[in-house]
Amino acid sequence: VFCNIYSSFMQRAFDQVVHDVAIQKLPVIFCLDRAGLVGEDGPTHHGCYDIAYFRCIPNMIISAPMNESELRNLMYTAQLESTNLPFVIRYPRGEGVTPEWKTAFKEIQIGTGRKLKDGKEIAILSFGHPGNFASVAIRELRAEGIDPAHYDMRFAKPLDEALLHEVFSKYNKIITVEDGTVQGGFGSAILEF
Repeated sequence: VFCNIYSSFMQRAFDQVVHDVAIQKLPVIFCLDRAGLVGEDGPTHHGCYDIAYFRCIPNMIISAPMNESELRNLMYTAQLESTNLPFVIRYPRGEGVTPEWKTAFKEIQIGTGRKLKDGKEIAILSFGHPGNFASVAIRELRAEGIDPAHYDMRFAKPLDEALLHEVFSKYNKIITVEDGTVQGGFGSAILEF
């Protein structure tokens, strides 16, 4: 079952998600359009709270793709028979970033991130579309002699703990990048870890 809805509209159905889906561990796929800031749609449509309000609900899987190929792969993974929990996929309003987005479907192991780039001293952990902004910033920082690593975490719940252990053993400065709230969001999940 796919439930396609604006992130801000999903706020109104919080009780139904808890009682009618999550507690019963039903494999409903919540596709949250307009996650993060939405520009001209205005502040009532900003989807900035979903990471925080879904993280506190038991049995939820929370994901965010960095690009269109990752979105296709998360949707493919979410609908597999082996995926037996509620699955959130959040993505932004606006234009895509990948011209060649029609790639073959690949299953993504739930709760796994990916290393996009090695670096020195600093690691950037991004969640979802803002990872593209981090990639641009990293390219610009090279001119200043700063070379951060970049990890696309893909899941805010469950976190890729093996990858986080690797990150924290190599880097003593960590920056998280997301389009959610400071309290309760992806950065909070990293701090809790």
